[in-house]
Amino acid sequence: MTDQTPVPASDDLPEQMRVRREKLERLRAAGIDPYPVGFPRTTTLADLRAAYPDLEPDHATGDRAGVTGRVVLSRTGGKLCFATLRDGTADLQVMLSLDRLGAESLAAWKADVDLGDHVGVEGEVITSKRGELSIMVDNWAITAKCLRPLPDKHKGLTDPEARVRQRYVDLIVNPAAREMLYLRSKVVRSIRRTYEERGFTEVETPMMQPVHGGANARPFKTHINAYDIDLYMRIAPELYLKRLAVGGAEKIFEINRNFRNEGADSTHNPEFTMLESYEAYGDYNTQAEMIRATIVNAARDALGTTVIRGVDPHGVEHEIDLAEPWAEITVYGGISEQLGTEITPDTTVEELRKLADAAGVPYEKQWGHGQIVLEMVERLLEEAAVKPTFIRDYPTEVSPLTRQHRSNPGVAEKWDLMIFGTEIGTGYSELVDPVEQRARLTAQSLLAAGGDVDAMQLDEDFLRALEYAMPPTGGLGMGVDRLIMLLTGKNIRETVLFPLVKPDVQGAQG
Repeated sequence: MTDQTPVPASDDLPEQMRVRREKLERLRAAGIDPYPVGFPRTTTLADLRAAYPDLEPDHATGDRAGVTGRVVLSRTGGKLCFATLRDGTADLQVMLSLDRLGAESLAAWKADVDLGDHVGVEGEVITSKRGELSIMVDNWAITAKCLRPLPDKHKGLTDPEARVRQRYVDLIVNPAAREMLYLRSKVVRSIRRTYEERGFTEVETPMMQPVHGGANARPFKTHINAYDIDLYMRIAPELYLKRLAVGGAEKIFEINRNFRNEGADSTHNPEFTMLESYEAYGDYNTQAEMIRATIVNAARDALGTTVIRGVDPHGVEHEIDLAEPWAEITVYGGISEQLGTEITPDTTVEELRKLADAAGVPYEKQWGHGQIVLEMVERLLEEAAVKPTFIRDYPTEVSPLTRQHRSNPGVAEKWDLMIFGTEIGTGYSELVDPVEQRARLTAQSLLAAGGDVDAMQLDEDFLRALEYAMPPTGGLGMGVDRLIMLLTGKNIRETVLFPLVKPDVQGAQG
C-alpha cells in the first residue's frame, strides 16, 4: 500500500527542493501516484536503438514501443517538447506534441516533470527531421519523482570527493562511471571463464575467522555475541583454501572480499577484492602461465584489445601490449645488477646496510636480511618494471608460506608480478611440509607477540590439516581492483563503486 501522506515543504530546504516537494504534494492531491508499481515497458533503449539502426530522417515506422528512463535533458516549447531519457542501457530522445497528447497532458508534462524524474512513455517509433531516433509520445507517466536537482548538465559532478560519496549521482550523470561499472563486471566474468575453462571449481571461505593468517597485514577485529569470542575479518583466504586442497579439491579458486586495517590511498582500500587459486601438482611456474592467461583474457574481454596505457610511479605514461612476452628477473640478480655489486642470500645484514645507505634505500635498525632485501626490491626493481615483469625467488625468511627453492638455498619459489611499477599479483610453490610450516608460523607468532601487528598468528587447525598431507601445489593471488586499475588507468577510488571514506557529516545533513 502506498503511503499517501503529504511531504511537508520545509523552509530549511533549498528552493529547488521545495519546488519539487510542492509538485509531489500536488500530484498526490490530484490522485496521481508519483511512485507507481511499474509501467508497461516493451523494450530497453539499447534494444530499441539496435532494432532501428539506419532509419532515414523524418521517418515514421508505424511501430509502437513502451520505454522508461530518467529525464536527463529537457526542452520545452509551445506545441512541441523534447526530452532525453536514460535507462541502464542507453539514451533516447522522446517528443511530446500538442496534437498527439492534447493540451492537458502536454501542460502536465511541462508543469510536473523535472530533470532527474523517472518516466515511462508509449508511442510511435520515428526519426526527427535531423534523423534522431525518437518516440512520438501519446501516453506518459511519472514513475519516480526526483526530489533533488541533478548537477549542472554542462559541468556535471566534478568534485572527486562528491563523486565517491555520492556514487549514485555519479552514475546518473557520468557516462564513464557507468562504463566502469559494466567493465568491472566483464573483468570478473572473464576471470571466472578463464578458470572454469581450465577445470577449476569456484568456492567460498569464511570472511570472519578466529585466527587471522595467509598474509602479513593488520586485521580488523570484531566480536560474535553468540559464542562470546573475538573474530577477525579475513586478510586473505589462503589458509582455508589450503584446507580444501588437503581435502582433495585439486583445482579451486575464490573471488573474495578481504579486509586490511592499513592505509587508504590511490591504490589501497581497506576492503578489496582478490582472486586466489590453488592447483594440485602445479608450482610457481604454472601459476605464472595462469595469471598471464587471466590478465590477457580480461583485457580482450573487457577492452577488446591487449594494448593498454598506464603511468609509472614517476608519472611517465607508457603504452604496452599485454600479449607480448613477459619479462622475468630474480630478486638477487636484479638487485645485484642495480647496485653493481653481487648480493646473495648469504650477504650479511651489515653489508646490506652499507649497500642500502649507498643506494639511498631506507631501512629500520631491527630489520634482518630479508626485510632489507624486500625494501631494495621495492626501491630498485619494482618501480622500474613497466612492462609485465615477474620478480622471482624471494628470501625464505620473508616468505613464510612458500616452498624452499628446489635448487637455490636461501630463497623461496615465489614471484611478484609488476606492471607499470605496481604489484598486480603474486604466485607460489606452496609449502606443504607440516613440520617446516609449523616452525615458520611459530616464528611469525613470536614476532606478533613481540608487537609486530602485521605478523601471522599460529593457526593450529590449519597445521593439523597439513598433517593429513597436502599434495604439491601451486597458488596465486591477484588483486581484482588492481587489475581493473591496470586496464583502465584509473585509481582505486574510481574503480571501486563504494570505496571507504570518512563520513561527511555536513553533507549527510544537507
